[in-house]
Amino acid sequence: MDQLFDATRQDLESTNFILCISLDEALSLCNGGEFDSAKEGAIVFAGLFDRLAVRIGHVLQTIKNHGSHFGTLPNVTPLSASNFRGATAQKISKMDSLLSKVLFRERNRFFHKLDALGEIIEDLQGEARGIVSGIYDGASPFPDRAWQQLEVLGYDLNTCMSETTIILKSFFCALPSEELEIFREKLITQAPSPFTMDPGRTPPCEEE
Repeated sequence: MDQLFDATRQDLESTNFILCISLDEALSLCNGGEFDSAKEGAIVFAGLFDRLAVRIGHVLQTIKNHGSHFGTLPNVTPLSASNFRGATAQKISKMDSLLSKVLFRERNRFFHKLDALGEIIEDLQGEARGIVSGIYDGASPFPDRAWQQLEVLGYDLNTCMSETTIILKSFFCALPSEELEIFREKLITQAPSPFTMDPGRTPPCEEE
């Protein structure tokens, strides 16, 4: 479990690292007034953004499917709007927090958080695509401002990645050892990675 968790986390973090590098380079070009050069990085950024979003979404969906089928449910805390910067992400996280406090029991609270993160990721992808399209086509009157908006979206996607990692960490604490191989196969079906097993290692600790 520990090795599978580490491999999944490292896969997400390495993808996010490359995305951050591409964004930093474009922001530097914008700050220097080199908007045409920054525009060339828009398509690269969009591809990297989608790549990370899809990988996070796959982890969330795999956890959701396994939890629904086997009833393996960890303890989770509601999303916090203060961890996000964009209006859309803050709105969805506020609703998740409110419903978790007044309506949902533990099972529903877990699945609603997964759905809320999936909704945020989908909205972030849509916003990023729209902004990148405007930058590349020259439709954005203030390209530097557009890249600043992308920086906010990248920040919120990173928050979604962190939340997903925490959920996965907690999920492994609740996952019976006999379900590990089933979950591993589901996790790598659509997003293959060099996940290897070492029965001698222990699972990660519970959600913090």
